[in-house]
Amino acid sequence: MKVDFNKVLELAKKYEPDMSKFLRDMIAIPSESCQEEKVILRIKEEMEKVGFDRVEIDPMGNILGYMGHGRHLIAMDAHIDTVGIGNPENWKYDPYEGYEDDEIIIGRGGSDQEGGMASMVYAGKIIKDLKLEGDYTLVVVGSVQEEDCDGLCWQYIINEDKLKPEFVVITEPTDGKIYRGQRGRMEIKVATKGVSCHGSAPERGDNAIYKMADILNDLKALHENLVDHDFLGKGSLTVSEIFHTSPSRCAVADSCWISIDRRLTVGETGDYAIGQIKNLPSVKAANAEVTMYLYERPSYTNLVYPTECYFPTWLIEDEHPVCHAVVDSYKGLFKEEPKVDKWTFSTNGVSIMGRYGIPCIGFGPGHEDQAHAPNERTWKKELVNCAAVYAVIPMIYTTEYAAKMPAHTANLVNK
Repeated sequence: MKVDFNKVLELAKKYEPDMSKFLRDMIAIPSESCQEEKVILRIKEEMEKVGFDRVEIDPMGNILGYMGHGRHLIAMDAHIDTVGIGNPENWKYDPYEGYEDDEIIIGRGGSDQEGGMASMVYAGKIIKDLKLEGDYTLVVVGSVQEEDCDGLCWQYIINEDKLKPEFVVITEPTDGKIYRGQRGRMEIKVATKGVSCHGSAPERGDNAIYKMADILNDLKALHENLVDHDFLGKGSLTVSEIFHTSPSRCAVADSCWISIDRRLTVGETGDYAIGQIKNLPSVKAANAEVTMYLYERPSYTNLVYPTECYFPTWLIEDEHPVCHAVVDSYKGLFKEEPKVDKWTFSTNGVSIMGRYGIPCIGFGPGHEDQAHAPNERTWKKELVNCAAVYAVIPMIYTTEYAAKMPAHTANLVNK
């Protein structure tokens, strides 16, 4: 079946008001990680309204909307949890009531990343309206807890729901580009121990905070010398939190620990990054403990699915059939060549491709610089464009590229 790209674009534009209203409804429902139940139910209502064949909510709380009954299983993913609002004084508009004009929508989650869900759901309606069903089953996923622990939701979906698509379109914001990879990340804890004593005679104790001071300086220097890569960019490290214990404000601190946000580029593994820190002279001198955090916070359904806070780097080749399918969809609709690039931040691809080798490709409404920012916004034109692309990807893939899929997709990070 030949895709009529003009009709797809025309219909996507027609549904702009519906997508905008749906997005604003989602924004209006506070949905920080582990508190997503109400927004999940709102998504279920919209999926059923536009005609998805089946809608399910799994035991973790992820929502999965199915369309079609063909052989090729294709998934599209939007995490629908958000971060908090930060300092309310930095917002010009209420972050949940938001703001809308002819071009933009403002509110927490607009770009990161409920806009992707709005476009996916209406892509499903376009598929139904134009009878673009083919030899595929499309599952649209609204995933939870990504902001807390990226990829945990897909660990559950793959391992427990037994959903293993041929590829996944990640609808995180891509600034109008197509993305084929990202740096990985990990959350590291460094802890020092001391001995408390009265603050009037600090020489009687052993100050754990002072031990940490030298470590902080070494970590700052380590960041400047991390590995670089010509496509994914440089590895990075920042100290994101610091804590301590002490009997009182009139005592020497007897423990201190910090959290490190470590971004991993090509050539860097979790063991490598941990080893770098363990080998710092200040860490050795302080006999500091270096460990990886464990995430075990319950989902809104009270399900606990523990995982190490290690999120692998992933990168697929630009000649991969999945890349071609999305590039062809874009070119067919917009008559121009898209830019193929990568995310700066992390996505659920850390599990889908990073852990399980299921190829991912990114195309989503919104811009990366809006993520976690006050006055977060997305653009209506991008909601429309993404809905159109999502609507044609399954047909382009199944007719042109499914037969060309490799038995195993190489993660170029490992080459």
